[in-house]
Amino acid sequence: MNHIEIKTLGELKKSGYTSRSIKDELRGNLITKLKNKEAIFEGIIGYEDTVIPQIITAILSKHDINLLGLRGQAKTRIARSMVELLDEYIPFIGGSEINDDPFCPISHHGKSIKDEKGEETPIEWLHRNDRFYEKLATPDVTVADLIGDIDPIKAATLKLSYADERVIHYGMIPRANRCIFVINEIPDLQARIQVALFNILQEGDIQIRGFKMRLPLDVNFIFTANPEDYTNRGSIVTPLKDRIGSQILTHYPKSIDIAKRITQQEVISEVKNENITVPETAKSLLEQIVFEARESPYIDANSGVSARMSITMYENLVSAAELRMLKSGESKTTIRMSDFEAITPAITGKVELVYEGEQIGAENVASNLIGLAVKTTFNELFRPLKKLKRPGVTDEFDAVVEWFMNDNDFELTQDSTDENYAKQFEKVEPMEAVLDKYISNSDEKESVFMKELILWGLVEYKQLAKKKMDNDKGMSFVDKILGSLYE
Repeated sequence: MNHIEIKTLGELKKSGYTSRSIKDELRGNLITKLKNKEAIFEGIIGYEDTVIPQIITAILSKHDINLLGLRGQAKTRIARSMVELLDEYIPFIGGSEINDDPFCPISHHGKSIKDEKGEETPIEWLHRNDRFYEKLATPDVTVADLIGDIDPIKAATLKLSYADERVIHYGMIPRANRCIFVINEIPDLQARIQVALFNILQEGDIQIRGFKMRLPLDVNFIFTANPEDYTNRGSIVTPLKDRIGSQILTHYPKSIDIAKRITQQEVISEVKNENITVPETAKSLLEQIVFEARESPYIDANSGVSARMSITMYENLVSAAELRMLKSGESKTTIRMSDFEAITPAITGKVELVYEGEQIGAENVASNLIGLAVKTTFNELFRPLKKLKRPGVTDEFDAVVEWFMNDNDFELTQDSTDENYAKQFEKVEPMEAVLDKYISNSDEKESVFMKELILWGLVEYKQLAKKKMDNDKGMSFVDKILGSLYE
């Protein structure tokens, strides 16, 4: 008989089913996956050699876990993915508010039903996806919210004394019995509320309004916290920290390639327009902006720069190209450097500026980050530039600058078709020598984007100047000396 077809306690016993605690369940299923070399924590990218091994150790140790890290480091995603280590279904006594184990009920309802009906005790089944509870810790959370309280309406309706256990209204934690319970941003929880968790973590029971009752809950706790919280808003009280088995530090992606994989995984599927080509160099440049932000003196490092910034920037970047495609009537297009101007709103809303950053303004900080990322990407693709010598051509980049010094007109119109955009770059013949020297055959399809990146890089090295055309129709690039007349 299929387990979920079992409807009574008697049938459950005959099936040979045995109960186990949630931590034994997580541990047992994890061991099975490890033995079978199955994937664990799929979709958690960049933590394979750091965070995930520590989580595995904590689960094997049957620990409650505190995930400590800055914003946007996949803490909640990790907690949610632990559901996959649970049994697909578990049985509980029908009608129980706290998922009573049929073999060992702990609530008044569960015990009464079992005593009354015995082998005919009704059984229901709970799917693993319904065994995840989550609560954001805020200063207004009360003990009643988490643990429970006396319900005077229930007492009046059922004509029960306040001393009767049946008047209790269970809070979120009892209702998460035999489940994973996540409390996000635990330092934001008032200290007196944190104290209410002591017994649950250590002895596995709770007390409600002085009732002389023991409710041995079976809960696996996952806490998340931001290091900033320890100083700015609150802290985890020491006795609570002492009761949490493992504290695991999360981190941001350690490389551009890992960051790109995360962004591509998380970007809204509707934004991934198959008619819009995003060069790999553009993806790398976008991630480099985030890396620059995490090192920027204008941004509060304690607050961190979330991986969500990469995701929203990418979405804005593609949407800018889509808008251009819709205006021009083309059916396909490729990302341009000018599209990066559209990502500014995704930056300004995601960073916490320090005083110096506020003084120069969020949009200027965003522009600064894009410029730094362009320069870093330019250096990696080509090479860092020393001060170019004038007059005369001594290398391939001098030749490009020399072309602009000869008063050649060069404008990039935003709404031009891809064909016309590419033809415009053909005018700057010296750039072909740069691509021939540094760019491999595999990157030829990105040549137009590379050429535009060269111009932006020379601007960052102060060898060229760029300015917006009238009515923001595009950009023009000129020699730096001529460009000074625009400033």
